[in-house]
This record gives sequence, structure tokens and C-alpha cells, in this order.
Amino acid sequence: MTAIRSLRPLRIAMIAPPWFTVPPQGYGGVENMCADLVDGLVDRGHEVTLIGAGPAGTRAGRFLTTYAEPPSGRLGEPLPEVLHTAAVARILAGLDVDLVHDHTLAGPLSARGRGVPTVVTMHGPVAGEPGEYYRQLGDTVALVAISAAQRRAAPDLAWRGTVHNAIDVTTFPYCADKGEMVLFLGRLHPDKGVHLAIDAARAAGLPIVVAGKCSEPVELEYFRTFIEPRLGPDVTIFGTADAATKRELLARAAALVFPIQWDEPFGMVMIEAMACGTPVVALRRGAVPEVVVDGVTGIVCDDLSGLPAAITAARNLSAAECRAHVEDCFDAATMVGGYESVYREVLQPRLPIRRSDVLIPVAPRSRPTPTAATA
Repeated sequence: MTAIRSLRPLRIAMIAPPWFTVPPQGYGGVENMCADLVDGLVDRGHEVTLIGAGPAGTRAGRFLTTYAEPPSGRLGEPLPEVLHTAAVARILAGLDVDLVHDHTLAGPLSARGRGVPTVVTMHGPVAGEPGEYYRQLGDTVALVAISAAQRRAAPDLAWRGTVHNAIDVTTFPYCADKGEMVLFLGRLHPDKGVHLAIDAARAAGLPIVVAGKCSEPVELEYFRTFIEPRLGPDVTIFGTADAATKRELLARAAALVFPIQWDEPFGMVMIEAMACGTPVVALRRGAVPEVVVDGVTGIVCDDLSGLPAAITAARNLSAAECRAHVEDCFDAATMVGGYESVYREVLQPRLPIRRSDVLIPVAPRSRPTPTAATA
């Protein structure tokens, strides 16, 4: 048995991006993460106010919306997030909270002079101009990295912790009996290497299903230039998959192909695939080596030429090991505990441990054996 110190519940304002509902109906990795974090914090007794767009979808005690309908069709334009940030600042002025946790890009600009700390999760790149942006913010925010790889890209920033993204594993179906296809799931963007996934699947002799958002100008141009010429009977373009269909595709796939072309700081789809018992075939970029156990839950390749053989090899990996890895390392409860620790550290000077605090015994968390289910 271990013990944890019981501290008073926190009052947290959680700021989600405005682009999709929380949780999203389809695309929206940040929104999925926010939903799981909010629900986990509420389950632990914290008082959470969620500020986002669209209707309420979490167990937050209070939900305040800045857009009746998320401006999803304007994703990539600056003004919707600026308006969202202005509305959030006005809302926060009327709230009594201990801490603000912001998941937006523009939101941290309003942290200076705020009477409570602002924790910011870095969901995107931190090299180049993004890193310089956060350097200018200085100690007005407490930054949380989502991987060690991301933190290494800008070690001088005001980091207060590293917390991997996570999922509620119980919401993903485990399936040991895989189909005769591989899957690409994500934005149809040059950074994602969709055309490379098609080439690798074709070289491995397996059909591929390509499911993902393709709406922004850069995505549409990429589709016309690189994906359309590769279409054939062995390529199925699915479009954006909703939450249920995404899980069905992930559970059926023999492997998820992830030929990322930039140093992505995490990659939620990798843990979603492994939760379904599906191995990941990926290039060694960004956080991939932190997320995938090479030779156990997937195959990590050093160059493109290794992808076809990796797809073949991945089919021999254990679905149960894939599921267990996510349960042990990337379940939402682990993420929630990580953020609780960051919050307490940031607030420590403001919320000292009281004499009345007690130690509560907690039993070690056990991992259930996966139960096969058909997708």
C-alpha cells in the first residue's frame, strides 16, 4: 500500500480551443484530451469550470461557451481564436478560481497581471517562432510539455512539468483479430506523410484506409498533388471519422501507419491505436520513441525504406501487449495525476499544506486482462 496526502479540492478554469466541441464529434485531439482531463479532475473532487465552444459534453460543474456553434470551418484563421480569447478574459474576470489551465495559442497573452497562476499545455511545436512567443511571455505562465522530445526542443522555456497526453482506455475496443488492411488516421497534411503511408502499404501488399480531415487550403492542395495520383482499388479514402467509426477502424486495422514528417510532440492516434490492440508503424521523429515500444507495440523505422517490411513485421506483434502498454502508461488517470501534481507545485506558495491534512492509503492500481471484442 502507498499513501497520498489529502489536500483540499481545487477550483480550476479549463480553457479549451474554440474549434470543436469538448469532446469533439470527430477530429479534435486537444479537445479529446481536455474532455478526459476535465472528467478525471471532477471524479477526483475538483471544481472545474470549462470554457469552450458549442454545447456542454463533459462532467464539468460549470460550462461557459464562447460560440454557440464551434467555428470549425474557419480553422486556420486567426480571428475566431482572438475573439475566443477576448471572451474568455471577460469570463475569467468574474470567476473565483485557484488556477487557469489554458490549451489555446492566443489565450496566454492575457495571463500577465492575472491574480491566479496560468498553466499552459504546449500542444504544438516549440522551436522557432512558437518558442520565441513563449519566451516573451516569460514567467507569466507555467508551461507543461506533452513529451520529453518537445521539451528538449526548447529547454530554456519556463517548463514546470512534462505530462504525456492520455485517453480513457475503457472507451476503446480491444480486438485481437485484425483485418487485412492498414490504417492512416489524421489530418491529410504534408506534415503527416499520408502519401508515404499509401506507398508503404502498397509495397507491403496490403490495402490502406485513409481517414482524416481535409478542409484547409494546404490540405486540399496536398490531396490534389500527392494523394490523388496514388489512388487505386487498394486505397480507400474515408474522410473524417466520428468517435465511434474511428474506434471501429482502429480496432480492425492490422497496423496504424504513422510516417510523420516533422517532430510531432506527441501523436494521440498512436495511443488510440495501441489501446485497440493495433501496433504502430512509425518513423523515428518527435515523441514516437517515447510512445511506441519498438518491437513490442510497434516498429519504429529510421527511414522510409523500412516501412513496408515494418508493416509486415508488425502483424506478428501481440495485441495484448499493445493494450497493456497504454493501460500502464497512457491511461487518463495517469495524466490527471500528473496535472494535479503540476497544479499543486504551481500553487504551493498560495496553498500551503494544512495541519489537518491526512494521509490516505491507496491500493496499487492493477491492470485487467484485455477481453477480445469485435469492432
